[in-house]
Amino acid sequence: MKLRLGSLAFLITLVTSVAFAHGTKVHVRGTVEKVSADSLVVKTADGKSVEVKIAASTIFLSRTNNEDKPAKASDLAAGDLVVIHATPKDNNLEADEIKFSAPATPKSAAGASAKSKP
Repeated sequence: MKLRLGSLAFLITLVTSVAFAHGTKVHVRGTVEKVSADSLVVKTADGKSVEVKIAASTIFLSRTNNEDKPAKASDLAAGDLVVIHATPKDNNLEADEIKFSAPATPKSAAGASAKSKP
């Protein structure tokens, strides 16, 4: 019985520590709708538009070929896919890190549409 209770306590501690690992950080994922000098607006998967402020300390990373490379705010464009780690400040979100990539280009369907007619 003591072993079961000890195992249960350990499991609860493990799950709780994972849940609070990010503290107060907020993750925003989606597509960039609009970029300005001090913020960007992201359309999330559920259709909401979320504004995130850009700080002087914000880190930008461009993802290409499964590799993150240092980037600048000017490299970010509308239509890019983003994952943002942000901190809530004064009823706003302030980006700590912005990872972004260009949207995937659709493969050519030329081969699929070339069917012979009888």
